[in-house]
Amino acid sequence: MHGGDEVVAAPAGPPQPLDWKFSQVFGERTAGEEVQEVDIISAIEFDKTGDHLATGDRGGRVVLFERTDTKDHGVSRRDLERMDYLISRHPEFRYKTEFQSHEPEFDYLKSLEIEEKINKIRWCQTANSALFLLSTNDKTIKFWKVQEKKVKKISDMNLDPSKAVGNGSIASSSSSSSPKPCLANGSSLGGSYNYLSHDFSFPPGGLPSLHLPVVVTSQETNLVARCRRVYGHAHDYHINSISNNSDGETFISADDLRINLWNLEISNQSFNIVDVKPANMEDLTGKPLLFWYFSLLLSLLKVYASSVLFNIFAKVMVIVMSIIAEVITSAEFHPTHCNMLAYSSSKGSIRLIDLRQSALCDSHAKLFEEPEAPGSRSFFTEIIASISDIKFAKDGRYILSRDYMTLKLWDINMDSGPVATFQVHEYLRPKLCDLYENDSIFDKFECCLSGDGLRVATGSYSNLFRVFGCAPGSTEATTLEASKNPMRRQVQTPSRPSRPLSSITRVVRRGTETPGVDANGNSFDFTTKLLHLAWHPTENSIACAAANSLYMYYA
Repeated sequence: MHGGDEVVAAPAGPPQPLDWKFSQVFGERTAGEEVQEVDIISAIEFDKTGDHLATGDRGGRVVLFERTDTKDHGVSRRDLERMDYLISRHPEFRYKTEFQSHEPEFDYLKSLEIEEKINKIRWCQTANSALFLLSTNDKTIKFWKVQEKKVKKISDMNLDPSKAVGNGSIASSSSSSSPKPCLANGSSLGGSYNYLSHDFSFPPGGLPSLHLPVVVTSQETNLVARCRRVYGHAHDYHINSISNNSDGETFISADDLRINLWNLEISNQSFNIVDVKPANMEDLTGKPLLFWYFSLLLSLLKVYASSVLFNIFAKVMVIVMSIIAEVITSAEFHPTHCNMLAYSSSKGSIRLIDLRQSALCDSHAKLFEEPEAPGSRSFFTEIIASISDIKFAKDGRYILSRDYMTLKLWDINMDSGPVATFQVHEYLRPKLCDLYENDSIFDKFECCLSGDGLRVATGSYSNLFRVFGCAPGSTEATTLEASKNPMRRQVQTPSRPSRPLSSITRVVRRGTETPGVDANGNSFDFTTKLLHLAWHPTENSIACAAANSLYMYYA
């Protein structure tokens, strides 16, 4: 206010779309190179600082990368930007170390083979310059400590290396003037004797006094990964999620039917906090078998029967689908409230629960699901509605969910429906039958949010990934390819203007809807899929996995 006149600042417009650039690639394939199954990346995760990145693969290995471009300045990149410091280098990471986290196992009691594939990786709080992380396969969770340790070497022994022969050779030692040999009683030993003997015969006059080797710590360091704890035998079904609590002491693990709460310090005990297992297990085991039987008949009818009979049978299948038991697909702790967590289901719903309500959270605090449009139900409705991944925003206000067709952003204070919907695979709707036949319809795509909450991202087929703006008024909808030139196949995708997230009116952002082509106008390739990606916690930098290659981009 100046001179009685009030100056009102004009509302800031939506942020401009980001200009994404290629940063790095690790494990790039050459033309025609065959990818080994064990090398395919199955999990990606940044730590809270963004200075370390972990990947897991189907061979049970965990690979760690560390950031190098901030070490020259000693402060974070974001702090340098706030000080208007000129930064000419893009974010750079380097290989740090790798270790074998899981091995293939066999459960003899259940006659079940357990794969070594890493399903999830989560970073834990650091301590004393050591890195801690959790990794899990289908059945077992492991707590790892990665720390630099100085190499210890033997610097002095009572044997002269020049006289060491045969199996008594010394790899590393330092020679010094040895005192005259003496007997145990202190008397001098005049005669000569052989220091090394293959038959270990005693020298004349007795054994001389021994000099213990001197171990000296050198300045060389090695990274050592050590498994601190193993959390096992708590899940009957495949583990699909692990999530750290904000208290730094506990974490959850989830399978199809249960969510367990663990303490990081206790590996032989966990608490079951969510249990959706039916009272009669036949309700779960029998119906999927019935569904498979009906699906087989449906495929045969599609080929040999008339269209009328096929449509009748498809309607029967819709009824069967509606009564199949609901299972847990993903779970995550609230980023700041240690008593709250959310989990998603195979029927497209998200439940927010409060651990303070009861020991076993049979009832949810809030339920988030989108009402089904009248007349829109089909044979594939249940399958494409299944949520494959959920993520909390950094402030905990919003939840991002990914189903097969869309990304949805939910406000935890509004359970009437999502505040924004981003169409990812709408162009595949005419191809759902083909996707079902080749099992692509069951692919589980992950999603992520930017640290400032202004954008969301997820993967697609043909090694593509999508970035959408979710700020008020934003129309950003970018499609990029996991390659050294991410924009080479880029085309404009039609989009509808966005609304403020606080608005009750929901937003729908669409991509291209041309059947038979992907978002870039190219024929889609179901064999190349980008399932896993992660957004840097403080910067506009994305890491994504295309088969065995790790691509990194920045804006």
